Amino acid sequence: MKPANLLFILSDNHARTAMGSASGGLVQTPNLDALAARGTRYTAAYTASPICCPARAAIATGRYPHETGYWDNAITYDGRLPTWHHRLREAGHRCAAIGKLHFRSLEDDNGFTEEIGTMHILGGKGGVSMLLRWCGEEPVNVGQWELYAERSGEGTTTYQAYDVDITRKAVEWLEAHARRASKPWALMVSYVSAHPPFTVPRRLLDRYRDADIPLPPRFSPDERSEHPASVHHRNIFATRDLEEPMLRDVARAYYALCTHLDEQIGEVLAALARLGLTDDTRVIYTSDHGDMLGAHGLLGKFHLYEGSAGVPLIMAGPDVPEGRIVEEPVSHIDLYPTILDAFGLASEAPANACSLWPVMAGQPRPAPVFAEYHAAGSRAGSFMLRAGREKLIYDVDAPPQLFDIAVDPDETNDLAATVEGKAKTAALERQLRAICDPEEVDRRAKVDQRAKVEFWGGMDLVRNEGLLVYTPAPGTAPEIEPAS
Repeated sequence: MKPANLLFILSDNHARTAMGSASGGLVQTPNLDALAARGTRYTAAYTASPICCPARAAIATGRYPHETGYWDNAITYDGRLPTWHHRLREAGHRCAAIGKLHFRSLEDDNGFTEEIGTMHILGGKGGVSMLLRWCGEEPVNVGQWELYAERSGEGTTTYQAYDVDITRKAVEWLEAHARRASKPWALMVSYVSAHPPFTVPRRLLDRYRDADIPLPPRFSPDERSEHPASVHHRNIFATRDLEEPMLRDVARAYYALCTHLDEQIGEVLAALARLGLTDDTRVIYTSDHGDMLGAHGLLGKFHLYEGSAGVPLIMAGPDVPEGRIVEEPVSHIDLYPTILDAFGLASEAPANACSLWPVMAGQPRPAPVFAEYHAAGSRAGSFMLRAGREKLIYDVDAPPQLFDIAVDPDETNDLAATVEGKAKTAALERQLRAICDPEEVDRRAKVDQRAKVEFWGGMDLVRNEGLLVYTPAPGTAPEIEPAS
């Protein structure tokens, strides 16, 4: 395989099914659909952890959170471990980043030749209130209800303005550098959409005014799971009863924001074509995690159900099969060896990461896909294993859940307590424990989070600091909810 340029496009909060090619045309994403048509789309790609900073650290390092210790949005990537960006830069490739990275700081060596307008956690500190989960004293004013129910609709946000600026800077970088490079280059373009609030201009909302918006699975109280982890999360995030009109309004605004994201991506891809670089550039598109949008009575990310843990993944360009759909489960951590292989570099990836090039050629991934979660809304660590059609969700100190994704993609039928399901659950748990010891990892995450609380002055100071609703775009003020 001959090395080629790499355009790595990363978004935020974009669910796997929120694309035209994955939604039967409901969600209008013509640019991503065109990219998939000339490349390969993965229908069972997963985040390593369904929250921004741990997911992005895993994408960069090819390692799961329990391997790195990057647990949440306050203990984040800090340059301590090598990334694929480091490896490319060390091999003499220009490797630039534009937009949201959500690492600790620009002052760390994050592995890039240059960072342009990048977003990192606020003040090198981030959302420290979520650290309180280690002792069960999470804030109850997280406000998921208000963020979704009251701020999904017509308007604009600083995030969308930041997206437009990211696009402008990306096009300028391509125009200034792409033609003059002596070796293949890598450019990461990372957007903040489709992160809430889902506040979008009328012209985008109007595209969905008459759309038949389906309701999320198991959203109503008489249908949703009463699994202890989900019940705890609904209590912590103050998720009220979710009603049909509200959920349809939220989804309509979310899909409109996905269309805004697609427009930005389209401009970058158009610049690539205008500069005559399409045939010499591999493109990878993915998102850090998805969004539940009310499924199972849950809003936001933070879960190992498909809506949150499933991510879009598209690859296109030289050596990538055109028009191919890959159903084999794959992971974000697989991008590390995939990218290094594409540049002709020895991957030296961790044992759990697998290059996607053989998978694209029809080979199965040699190991099951794993994910984990240790942040806001969780009383204890949550772990996922996807092996073929079967998916295990294992919560420390709570019953396991088992789903057959091939026939139950919405995870409406938990099989763990059935006679056959008990045997399958036990077998999958053995495979999970071959990757890590869930109880030990849960203990270690909480020790690290407690130490970070003490680092920032102790529980009272952290509790009284208030909740960072979302990381502000560069040059804008943070939105902080006062402590309750």
